[in-house]
Amino acid sequence: MSSNAASASSDSTSVKKNRPKADSKFLQQQLPACKPLLTPGWVITIYMMVGVIFIPIGILSLLASNRVVEIVHRYDDVCIPAKYSTDKVRFIQSADLSKNCTQTITIPRHMKQPVYVYYELDNYYQNHRRYVKSRSDTQLQNGGVSNTQNCKPEQNLLGNASLPIIPCGLIAWSLFNDTYDFRDGTTKISVNKTGISWKSDREHKFGNVKPENFPNNLNESGVWIGGASLDVNKSLNEDEDLMVWMRTAALPNFRKLYGRIETDLQANTVLNVIIHNQYNTYSFDGKKRLVLSTTSWLGGKNDFLGIAYLAVGSLSIFLALVFLGAHLKNRRSLGDINYLSWNKKQQQNGNTRS
Repeated sequence: MSSNAASASSDSTSVKKNRPKADSKFLQQQLPACKPLLTPGWVITIYMMVGVIFIPIGILSLLASNRVVEIVHRYDDVCIPAKYSTDKVRFIQSADLSKNCTQTITIPRHMKQPVYVYYELDNYYQNHRRYVKSRSDTQLQNGGVSNTQNCKPEQNLLGNASLPIIPCGLIAWSLFNDTYDFRDGTTKISVNKTGISWKSDREHKFGNVKPENFPNNLNESGVWIGGASLDVNKSLNEDEDLMVWMRTAALPNFRKLYGRIETDLQANTVLNVIIHNQYNTYSFDGKKRLVLSTTSWLGGKNDFLGIAYLAVGSLSIFLALVFLGAHLKNRRSLGDINYLSWNKKQQQNGNTRS
């Protein structure tokens, strides 16, 4: 008992020694700190500096965006025969009807290579919780049939556990399957589809796994039940269209990279685009667009960043002028900062030490 009491006494003594002093500056929140005094001069100067910095950035951003040549062509509405204009779902689901559609695109300005080709979908909610979860990252990396519970309803082919789907899940099953064939007159323009996915996806998220029992490869009924089929001889880490598609979008309107045209497109060139219009967006009133775009040092075409910088910069200068006018019109002398609480304490401490 005496030993326990002695140990407890020593512990309490050590705690008291390690406890900071009650009158320390830390506990009393009196540590040195920056306490700026925002006088009218400082406020006006700060607002003016923000405007002077932001406005040139906004101008440069808008100039960079205007240098980007972007062509957006909607085709889901024009690639439907007139007699199926009121029954578009029947047309898109019919295997007996040709889905080829030829559209012409005129290049408005010189487009320096590489010209990026995107497909754009509207009203497509890839961020739906059940849709996003419907995949197996373990299967995509290592194959096998384990850890596929999240893939329902596209987990096993026709509900047969002995026929596991690889890759399983709604995301892979709904892979975009429209194709684009570009021609300048009779000359075919090739589209490079390598290097369009993220390097981290190719090296880490997708492995040397071959597709098996993929439902879109088994088109026995003659009806497209999902999206694109997969090449059974190509590993998942080689199928970049699949990797691009499975990096789901956060918003219902999005673009995904289809490929790159690695030749310059001259101004006023008329491109004939043979579109294989087979992806079903008609059942949920979605829209499909083909996008051709160049890039600048700031990326693709985006006027919002430049407009935002200009708006904030202009507002800052406007406020600076308003505050300057108000200060000149109703000028008043500042109070003596020596009477501020922290300055009085410093003076008192100095007098005490002296």
